[in-house]
Amino acid sequence: MSFDRRRFLLASAGVASGLGATAALDLGGAAAWAQGYGQAFKVDNDDGRPVANTRLPGEIVGEIPALRGVTYVGPADAETTLYEFFDYNCPYCRKAAADMVSLSESDPSLRIGLVNNPILAVQSAQAAKVALAIQRKLGSAAAWSLYRTLLAKPGKIDGPGALQAAAKLGVPAAEIESIADSEEVRLALKAQMRMAADLGLSATPSYVLGNTGLLGHPGPKALARMIASVRRCDRIAC
Repeated sequence: MSFDRRRFLLASAGVASGLGATAALDLGGAAAWAQGYGQAFKVDNDDGRPVANTRLPGEIVGEIPALRGVTYVGPADAETTLYEFFDYNCPYCRKAAADMVSLSESDPSLRIGLVNNPILAVQSAQAAKVALAIQRKLGSAAAWSLYRTLLAKPGKIDGPGALQAAAKLGVPAAEIESIADSEEVRLALKAQMRMAADLGLSATPSYVLGNTGLLGHPGPKALARMIASVRRCDRIAC
């Protein structure tokens, strides 16, 4: 498999460093108050601890559907969409990925949108570019499959590993690499990371549900409760 590691590293590092990746937090369900997120709504995670959340500007949230390269699963006409902003090398994102799969399977009327936010490592940006290449070439179903595969793997996820997994979807590795190195993918990844920064999503994973931002992974039960509340009253807690 052809892979110019140095070129791919430099290109990925350029995307990550340009958006202040080192300021990121890696959090699970614990509260994260340092970035100005308090509790706009009193909600707890699956362990009974408070979930940091805030109301988000509707005009910025309204721009998320226009982002290029978002991987969607669930009906396009769903009334409720849960966006996950994640990093392939965030340990809590591994648990979150399993829970996203469970939510998708248990709630067929929910739409989930996966937004890349590789703020923890250059290797994360490499993997994100490969995933965006698959999204561009094969669409959301294949990108969703790759997301599940990569986040179920132990150890660090990087460009070569992502390429190896992506090649099993039926596209030659050289073609995936070419698309991953394209200007279109670079701009898509930059836009997704910029959206996360504009929304103050400094933890991985973070979520946008309605006009509320959540820092950290609250767990599947807590997310299900919040989704149900949004459907009832347009808030994560009624």
